Amino acid sequence: MNEAALRERLPVGVVHSRLSLARNRPSAVLVALEPERGVWLTRRSGMMPNHAGQVSLPGGKVEPGDASVEAAALREAHEEIGLDPAAVEILGRLDDYITGTGFHIAPVVALVPRGVELHVASAEVEEIFCLPFADLMDPELPRARLTHLHGADRVFYVWPHEHHVIWGATAEILRTLAIKLRGVA
Repeated sequence: MNEAALRERLPVGVVHSRLSLARNRPSAVLVALEPERGVWLTRRSGMMPNHAGQVSLPGGKVEPGDASVEAAALREAHEEIGLDPAAVEILGRLDDYITGTGFHIAPVVALVPRGVELHVASAEVEEIFCLPFADLMDPELPRARLTHLHGADRVFYVWPHEHHVIWGATAEILRTLAIKLRGVA
């Protein structure tokens, strides 16, 4: 998907739903979109205290010194993948997402330049990879899975990938992004 198509489907100020559940830990992730390529993801270090080894969007908790969730997402992306905040154009946000583990995630959508240089911060990230727009635009994806958890059947989504399992909050945020990119809602 080229830059013009991204801007058409995700105009600056992307409308989102904000949640206000104070008991959850505020966090922000950067949904970094590279035109002609896809969305950048990470595989977290196995040494991380939360969600070790899982696929995620670059991000983390909102710190008291962060001016906004956007500032937090940019700071975290710079720390984790070496993304220069000056190279990023914030488009807006996707709907907030609350995890079962108590995180209140604000997904910040941004454009990054083609051929952007990224670098792994090995203390936090083991790998950086891109999920292609072709996958996000595929109406057959993501795939719904059913599990039985805490006495109830629950549906969750998985984005197939040759080397990674993309599920949980990351899969849900990507699903929301895919719906917007497809123009479904």
